[in-house]
Amino acid sequence: MAIIFYNTLTREKDQFCALDDMKAGLYTCGPTVYDYAHIGNWRTYIFEDILRRQLEYRGYKVCHIMNITDVDDKTIRGALAKGIALDDYTEPFIKAFFKDRDSLNVEAANVYPRATRHIEDMVIIIKGLMKKRIAYRTEDGSIYYDISKFLGYGKLSHFRIDELKAGARVRSDEYEKAQVSDFALWKAWDEADGNVYWDTELGRGRPGWHIECSAMSSKYLGQTFDIHTGGVDNIFPHHENEIAQSEGLSGKKFVNYWMHSEHLLVDGRKMSKSLGNFYTLRDVISKGYSPMVFRYLVLGAHYRSKLNFTWAGMDAAKAALDNLYEFMGRLDKENSTGLDSAVERASAAFEQAMDDDLNTPVALAAVFGLVKEVNVSGHGGREVYQAMQKFDGVLGLKLAENAKSAALEVPAEIEQLLEERQKARKAKDFATADRVRDEIAAAGYIIEDTPAGPKLKRKNT
Repeated sequence: MAIIFYNTLTREKDQFCALDDMKAGLYTCGPTVYDYAHIGNWRTYIFEDILRRQLEYRGYKVCHIMNITDVDDKTIRGALAKGIALDDYTEPFIKAFFKDRDSLNVEAANVYPRATRHIEDMVIIIKGLMKKRIAYRTEDGSIYYDISKFLGYGKLSHFRIDELKAGARVRSDEYEKAQVSDFALWKAWDEADGNVYWDTELGRGRPGWHIECSAMSSKYLGQTFDIHTGGVDNIFPHHENEIAQSEGLSGKKFVNYWMHSEHLLVDGRKMSKSLGNFYTLRDVISKGYSPMVFRYLVLGAHYRSKLNFTWAGMDAAKAALDNLYEFMGRLDKENSTGLDSAVERASAAFEQAMDDDLNTPVALAAVFGLVKEVNVSGHGGREVYQAMQKFDGVLGLKLAENAKSAALEVPAEIEQLLEERQKARKAKDFATADRVRDEIAAAGYIIEDTPAGPKLKRKNT
């Protein structure tokens, strides 16, 4: 079946066709390691993980490159403020990123290139742009990209070429759309950079942020590759400038499919330290939530829709995820139970949703549709268990690993009460049955009456 992705470049859903048959090149903008990655960053990284998993589910061999930005305005300011070397400043945040990645069950990229290890690759590109007269040097020794020389500038962010401020320059790595202007490829050293610089053929200095990704993506994936992703805030200026640099040098199309995830809000507002609503994964864990609960919350919204993070939403996500874990714990992994048709319906619905631009909310609905059918039947066997594992290969919720911990260990006195209730129901002594049910509820359990008999569940799961 065809996979359809919304392509930011075309502003349409396009059928995915890899450049090399069943191999897909994927570049994802990774962390800027001046601080711990926040939950908004992880919303994007989880979307990218789902993208990769879906491609693998459909048989593609994915070469996934995720860069680590360990030199830019922010990392330099942080290192200078601490009075330590740049590597010493960034290393703890890099380690924390990998720890968070594993906690959230995000698959490791094939390569995590660091910007500081690819300075020479950037120099080569900048020299090529200068040779083609697309880049120029200023009096202070910095080198800028001349956007007036690239007629395709603005095609990703959909700026009109006649609105561009040709000749104006911006030195900072990140800036607003109102500052559409020539941008820095190489920043000549000045005192504000302290001991952060490289002595190269271009002179003493450091790279601009945008050239880093052009250099690292082309080094590992070639001058043209399949998919480039990031958050919507990367569209301009970062990704627009990547296109200008890469296509300006090669004369070839840089990327075929651009995909971007929307913002994560907190209680309906932009996340900000000044508002006191800035959270990292550490904050989520400190509140008693598993990282998998946050992952489930992310899957509950389409990646191109804004996600509103609330603690009440996390509670709802935990309850839904606990239900899936408990369901997995009840399945018979060994024997078939004749639910092949239910599995086929759920699989078809799941695959259709995921092939349609990674529609995770609809895919989750298909999963819970299967859960409902199995619960109504009163039993689920090997075919259901295998289907759930297959779904989880894309969703990454660790259903099988957590199923055992979700299995209900019922105290003997509760089992005795349940048996007493059953006897009362058979004797049509409903007053006693209701009283016993209330005792069971007071102990923290609820009873589900199914065709296969009563089943106990913990409250709030």
